[in-house]
Amino acid sequence: MVIDVGSVAHGGHCVARVDGQVVFVRHALPGERVEAVVTGVGGGERFLRADAVTVLSASPDRVASGCEFAGPNGCGGCDWQHVSLSGQRALKSAVVVEAMTRFGRIQDIAGVPLADAITVEPVAGDRDGFSWRTRLQFTVADDGRLGLRRHHSHDVVAVDRCAIAVDAINDSAVTARPWSGCESVEVVASSTGDVVVVPRTSGSRLAPETLLAGLPEDVHVAGVRGSRRVTEIAGDRHWQLDASDFWQVHPGLANALVDAVRAALAPRRGELLIDLYCGVGLFAGALARDLGTGTPLHAVEGDRRSCGDARLNLADVPQVVIHQSDVARWLQRPPVDRADLVVLDPSRSGAGSQVMTAIAALRPRVIAYVACDPVVLARDLGTARSLGYDLRSLRVFDAFPMTHHMECLAVLEPAASG
Repeated sequence: MVIDVGSVAHGGHCVARVDGQVVFVRHALPGERVEAVVTGVGGGERFLRADAVTVLSASPDRVASGCEFAGPNGCGGCDWQHVSLSGQRALKSAVVVEAMTRFGRIQDIAGVPLADAITVEPVAGDRDGFSWRTRLQFTVADDGRLGLRRHHSHDVVAVDRCAIAVDAINDSAVTARPWSGCESVEVVASSTGDVVVVPRTSGSRLAPETLLAGLPEDVHVAGVRGSRRVTEIAGDRHWQLDASDFWQVHPGLANALVDAVRAALAPRRGELLIDLYCGVGLFAGALARDLGTGTPLHAVEGDRRSCGDARLNLADVPQVVIHQSDVARWLQRPPVDRADLVVLDPSRSGAGSQVMTAIAALRPRVIAYVACDPVVLARDLGTARSLGYDLRSLRVFDAFPMTHHMECLAVLEPAASG
C-alpha cells in the first residue's frame, strides 16, 4: 500500500491512516510518502503494523543507514538508523511531549510550554550515535550462529558486527563461531576494559573447550575462564558487579545521571536521602559525600545479587544502609517518617501509584525520578501532581542513539501553596 506518513509515536514507528485503518509504520518518517508492506495485526485487529519498503517522497532528516542489518526484514534492535541524529532527537522530544500531555495531563513545566522546555541532550561516549552499547545479548539461531531478533518476531537475523556496540564487543570474536547448545550469549564490556561472555545453555552442560573455542585469551567466559565480575567507574568511584547485574549500557550515562541527579537534588549536609531501586548503589554512593556521615542514607533494592554488590561497593560508606526488599513493601513501613530527598530509578514498568503515594507521604523537598519509558513516567508524574508534587524540570538524554529509547530525569517539588 502507499502511505502518507503521519506523526511519530512511542515505540519507534509513525502513525498513518489508510481507509480509516490505523497503521503503525516502521522505517518511515513523518511527512514521507512510502510504499509499505503489512507485517502484522494488533490490538484485536484495531491497527496494522507495516514496514516502509520504498520511499517515494523523503524527509530532509532521512540518511543512509549505517548498518547493513537494519531496515525492513532486518534486525529489530535499531529503529532509526535511517534518521539523522538531530532528526532522532526531534522525534524523541515529540514523543516526550505527547506522553506528558496525553498520559500525565502536563501542559508546561514551570510555566514554559512543553515543546520549549524539553531538549533531548546528547551523552558523551558514543561516536555520532554509534559504538556505544556496552552490553549486548545475542540469540542463538537454529544453525548455531549468533544474531538479533526481528521486530515483533522470534526470527533471528545473524550478524557478524553490531554498529551500535562498542569495539570490545565486536572484537570479542563471539560471532565468528557457532554456539550450538546455547540459547543466548551475552557479552559485557566494562569501562575499565573487562570483557565477559555469559553463555546460557539450553540444557546440557557444554565442555569448557567448546565454550572457549575461538575466543581471545583476554576474553573471560563466565564459569569457565576468568571472573564473571567487571569493574565500572562512575561518580568518582569504582564499582564491582556481576556481569549480568544492571548497569547503564551507554558508557557515558552513569556519570551523566549522577551529575544530573546531584544538580537536581542539591543535597545539603545532614539531609536524609532515600535511594529506591538502588541497584548496586550508584546514586547512594555518589551522593553520600555530599550528605556527610551524621545521617543514615537508606538504599532499597529487590535483587539479592545487586544488594550484595551494593554492600561490597559501599563498605567504606557506613552511613549507607542497604535494604533488600521490594520497594513498595519497604515503603509500607519505612524506618523513618520523613525524608529530605528521594531518588528512584525503577524498571521500565515504573514506580506506580502505590509507590508514588508512599514517597509523597515522606514529604521530601525534592524527588528525582529516573525513567526510561516516557509514557510510564508521565503516568507517575500525573499521580505525583494529585499528591501535591509538581514537575519542576525534565531532562531527556539521548542514551540509546539509533533506537527510540531514551533516559529521562524528572524533578518534582511540593506545589506552591495558595
